[in-house]
Amino acid sequence: MSADIAVLGAGMHPWGKWGRSFVEYGRAAARAALADAGLDWTDVQSIVGADTVRSGYPGYVAGATFAQALGWQGARVTSVYAACASGAQAIGAARAQILAGLADVVLVVGADAAPKGFFAPAGGDRPDDPDWLRFRVLGATNPAYFALYARRRMALYGDTGEDFAQVKVKNAAAGLLNPNARYRKAVTAEEVAASAIVADPLRLLDICATSDGGAALVLSSMDFARSRGVADPVRIRAVSTVTPTYPRTVLDLPDIATDSVTAGVAGSGSFRASIARAAYEEAGLGPDDLSLAEVYDLSTALELEWYEDIGLCGEGEGAKLVREGATALGGRIPVNTSGGLASFGEAVPAQAIAQVCELTWQLRGTAGERQVAGARAGITANQGLFGHGSAVVAVR
Repeated sequence: MSADIAVLGAGMHPWGKWGRSFVEYGRAAARAALADAGLDWTDVQSIVGADTVRSGYPGYVAGATFAQALGWQGARVTSVYAACASGAQAIGAARAQILAGLADVVLVVGADAAPKGFFAPAGGDRPDDPDWLRFRVLGATNPAYFALYARRRMALYGDTGEDFAQVKVKNAAAGLLNPNARYRKAVTAEEVAASAIVADPLRLLDICATSDGGAALVLSSMDFARSRGVADPVRIRAVSTVTPTYPRTVLDLPDIATDSVTAGVAGSGSFRASIARAAYEEAGLGPDDLSLAEVYDLSTALELEWYEDIGLCGEGEGAKLVREGATALGGRIPVNTSGGLASFGEAVPAQAIAQVCELTWQLRGTAGERQVAGARAGITANQGLFGHGSAVVAVR
């Protein structure tokens, strides 16, 4: 049996700071995806919601919340939380249901209404929660550990602030062309260098914002797609949601330690590299087959890490790709053609779904001025707290 499923519809609610309920953003994205698929909500047999933990009790049961918002019609329902990887796990759950024959059409929805400033842990004292501990014990906000990664790159590979700034310049140029992006403005390296220091060496324009937004996909079996006259849909071929292995020589906050009972010989490569590797193995292709990639640019420096982790270049060579223009629109392997988080900001449960929306439009050839010529295959990659991996491979 083929492991491919079809992407029949993709839709988004534009990112921004709208001051409304996450349910409104998700409902709008879902309706856009259904319209794109040419289907009615009553055609959907299952809905998978990516949860938000910041928006009250309904956020924790997002599948049912979105089903209610669209109108109860008896669909199977699933809710998923995996921090920033929630959207990819929602796609994975939908794919499993389709391949198992439990549903022919599944709607995947994620949306968030984010706080102003950086993310903090949920309220209350939880001394056994590593996310809570990294704030209380280490004082490590998200920008703090983004900066630690940036300093590590500077020390190991000679990356510079100018290299980081060029990532922002590249992504802002793509975001300018994306009607769903929050920030649609060209940025110069000089403007990045003039912005305020947040966590040295990273400046305000090196770090993504927190945003409101929503994204949705209508996924189906290949047989259902053909029955609707869609002979050559965009197909999801792999979904990777792997966890780390122990020992880990480079820790990702908030992980502080793990159970040494599982200790073995240290593996090659990072946890993030293992996420992409599992996706490639499942899809039966590799980095050389890619037309584009959407990666998780929480900071400009972290985007360079992803280039190496998804195999676009060797370790320490990420900045070289940016200097050469290889990852810009029109380059050899464009990365973050959507504009990335630099242009959108974080709407946590929606962002992995939004990445697949971008792949869908690119592989269809409908991405407008940011279109990658002849796009045939792409990968998404991001990472959630607590060892949640996330990568999706889509092909046409």
